[in-house]
Amino acid sequence: MKNICYLILLFFLYNCSKEDIPTTPTVIKNTGEINNVQTFGGSKNDVLNSIVKTIDGGYAVLGYTQSNDFDIQNKTNESFDFWVMKFSADDELLWNKTFGGSDDDRGIDIIATNDGGFALLGYANSFDLDVTQNAGSQDFWILKISVNGDLIWQKSFGYSGSDKGFSLTNTKDNGYLLTGVLDVSASGGEGNSKSAQRHAGGDVWAIKLSSNGNLEWSKYFGGSFTDSPFGVIETPDNSFIIAASSDSEDFNISNNKGTYDFWILKISNNGDLIWEKSFGGSEIDEPRAITNTNDGNFIVVGDTRSSDTDVSKNQGAADLWMIKIDSQGTLIWEKTIGATSFDVARSISNTQDNGFVISGSSRSSDAGFTNQGQNDAWVLKVDSEGEIEWQKLVGGSEIDFLYDAVELNNKTIIAVGESGSSNADITENKGFSDALIIKIK
Repeated sequence: MKNICYLILLFFLYNCSKEDIPTTPTVIKNTGEINNVQTFGGSKNDVLNSIVKTIDGGYAVLGYTQSNDFDIQNKTNESFDFWVMKFSADDELLWNKTFGGSDDDRGIDIIATNDGGFALLGYANSFDLDVTQNAGSQDFWILKISVNGDLIWQKSFGYSGSDKGFSLTNTKDNGYLLTGVLDVSASGGEGNSKSAQRHAGGDVWAIKLSSNGNLEWSKYFGGSFTDSPFGVIETPDNSFIIAASSDSEDFNISNNKGTYDFWILKISNNGDLIWEKSFGGSEIDEPRAITNTNDGNFIVVGDTRSSDTDVSKNQGAADLWMIKIDSQGTLIWEKTIGATSFDVARSISNTQDNGFVISGSSRSSDAGFTNQGQNDAWVLKVDSEGEIEWQKLVGGSEIDFLYDAVELNNKTIIAVGESGSSNADITENKGFSDALIIKIK
């Protein structure tokens, strides 16, 4: 009987297909290996400021270009225009578009929209061609484009001064929140949906739009000096947290630590100020980006020149500074990363392992940094507690800088910025500065 059972068991095992045998799933992990470095552009200045992953596994990038040759198509003048490129998951350039007028128009931030298209934000000085309205100097300029890069609608917001859009986010009602700098002095106090005290200089300006770009409300926040936002995120309670820099100590700013601070403010979905907090030391501390964490908190990155008050240490000159705060703006922890020269962060985004990818630049050549020129592009992968898993410097003998980075669905990281080099890691330069794209696996 035992022999019969044994034979039956052998027969069963022999006839099992491969699909029947349990297998351990392969875990894909980004190890920080530089896979590809590319430059795009023409004979003038070309920059990429923002990247977003797309539903097809690829990515789209936004910046601005002054060129009208080489990689820049269908552009006749040498003024700055918004510049958008769409890539497939295997890095094939699918389309390449410019938008703007005959003056200086610069794209700063791109987000994906629910219909597969994109929204673009920056500022425009033009009043012709694609730009149908301008109130004077620079205005916020937002464009909605299709999945193929066709212009659907565009809107301008501003007054007679220099009003610059820097960051935007989708809202849960399928609208948009735009943030940037309002020249309150030039606007004469205009820019608030409700009457408010007239500040001076530049203030944080928040603009809420509907899904088709219609204005719902606008509010400005700040003090008597310069207050500039560089990132915004919607919170689970339908409010917004804005990461700004501020050297004011009056009006909306209650606790300036010295010179420029990380100034973090939370506003309601109607634009009312809920709370505001300042973080930093006695020197210049400026945030550049904000993201959420998997535990319901938030991380803000930028750079610091301080070594006191909220900043526990400084390796020299400027360091990358990272702070984690809770939903009430209470500081949970802070960390500096850098060496003896200028090491700065310009973006942070989430990774699938609950960590983060940070981009920026470094001038340091010590303490493990191997800068190859004036300024190298810098990418870091950190865990959920801000500890470095790996970091890479990419560059040549000139200035090379990163402004944004994102992890794709396959865990590849794409970082974007600009490069003036044509040696070492950068094999080609077509003009003054070229758009830089780095792929890391």
